[in-house]
Amino acid sequence: MGLGVEMITVDSLDPDRLAAWWATATDGELTALMPGEFVFVALPSGLRLGFQRVEDPTPGKNRVHVDFSAADLEAEVARLVSLGARETGRHEYGAEFRWVVLADPDGNAFCLTAAS
Repeated sequence: MGLGVEMITVDSLDPDRLAAWWATATDGELTALMPGEFVFVALPSGLRLGFQRVEDPTPGKNRVHVDFSAADLEAEVARLVSLGARETGRHEYGAEFRWVVLADPDGNAFCLTAAS
């Protein structure tokens, strides 16, 4: 028996709005199972991102985040920022591995690296 990733779920005060943003950002397909309560986005890769309504979001830095890759790192950062993401940091290990930390419109951190 092994585990398979079914979905990565994010708490939100407004899951419909946040899921719509992620659907646009990832070119994913939005499905509202329970509008206003639970919505998910099916990504082209097959992974799903879920968004569930909570009364109070967890304060502070999220402990789990999603890492994405893009063929053109800088162009994708610019596109996501134009959609409403916020760049919060840049990091690198040597010349080969670098990534950009961003936050979605609710402040949830995610990372973007150049596809290898």
